[in-house]
Amino acid sequence: MYLVYSHVQKYDWFLLGAVFCLITLGAITLFSLSGISAFPFFERQLYWIAIGVAAMVAVSFIDFRLFRTQSAVVFLFYVFAVLLLAGLLFGGSPVRGVESWFRAGVLSFQPVELAKIVLLILLAKFFSKRHVEIYRIAHLFVSALYVGVPALLVLLQPDLGSAIILGVIWLSIVIFSGIKFRHLIFLAIIALIITALSWNFLLAPYQQTRITSFLNPYADPQGAAYQMLQSMIAVGSGKMWGKGIGYGSQTHLHFLPEAETDFIFAAFAEEWGFVGITVLILILFFLLWRIARISMRASDNFSRLYALGFGAMIFVQALIHIGMNMGMFPITGLTLPFVSYGGSSLMMLLAGVGILQNIKINSRREIE
Repeated sequence: MYLVYSHVQKYDWFLLGAVFCLITLGAITLFSLSGISAFPFFERQLYWIAIGVAAMVAVSFIDFRLFRTQSAVVFLFYVFAVLLLAGLLFGGSPVRGVESWFRAGVLSFQPVELAKIVLLILLAKFFSKRHVEIYRIAHLFVSALYVGVPALLVLLQPDLGSAIILGVIWLSIVIFSGIKFRHLIFLAIIALIITALSWNFLLAPYQQTRITSFLNPYADPQGAAYQMLQSMIAVGSGKMWGKGIGYGSQTHLHFLPEAETDFIFAAFAEEWGFVGITVLILILFFLLWRIARISMRASDNFSRLYALGFGAMIFVQALIHIGMNMGMFPITGLTLPFVSYGGSSLMMLLAGVGILQNIKINSRREIE
């Protein structure tokens, strides 16, 4: 018990405080929504918070250097994550037309959340060994293959939002590794070609409709653009101080769909207003600053790339979620990290924070 206590004392408690502030704000919003749904989102989220904290503490005891040196272990985790994603195509449980979950009774698991963390570790390891040779285009192709296989499986579910985040993880680590500008332009051209192919052959018709309706939402306000318009109304109706917890008309009168996941920012904004939104965004930026601080104090390239990639993943996912809730981006089905309901997402994010804590504890400056 003393060893656990002395280990936890070395945590970055400012980082942990920011994480639990976001989790608390999300739990309060879910509690407010609990009266309008037969599904006990708030109670389930409390269970997942407890499981996630246990996972974070357990993972924080694993020396991150194990991931850096044990190639076979990391690759086995990657193969396991890919097999889980492939298994969804044959035995997944569809939710709103997307086969992204395995279900066993009341329990469900979304493998793509595991794939995100595994890819972060794999790519950080891959480029930390090759940062001197980053100029070789072959390394970029190999790394793109690592991310391309799970991204393709995710697109086939179809889950466009999660596939975008997998791409963001890869691109962020490639950029932080020191890619040359001409290679970056080349990758941009490849990305445009892949986007065009995905649009024609991989995206479901409803996903295409969501993107086109984003350009002119008032052309189909009762159809494809309904979610976006209701979300924008909810955000705007919060005004400066919000309507108060439990008094959001858009959510409690069932105008805003998926308020506990895809549109939790809109539900939060309606009840907390501009002041609440400002506090939420400031906490997010404080969290990102603490992650960047850990990366700057890291003792090796692997931990630096992992921390920067983890921060980029959270930033882009939060940016897209908030943007689509405010009508600035198409609806992609991405949740708000640490805030939205979702056991798989919360557990894997907290496990990722556990790796960050171990990196912080074992950083060169901390040891000195």
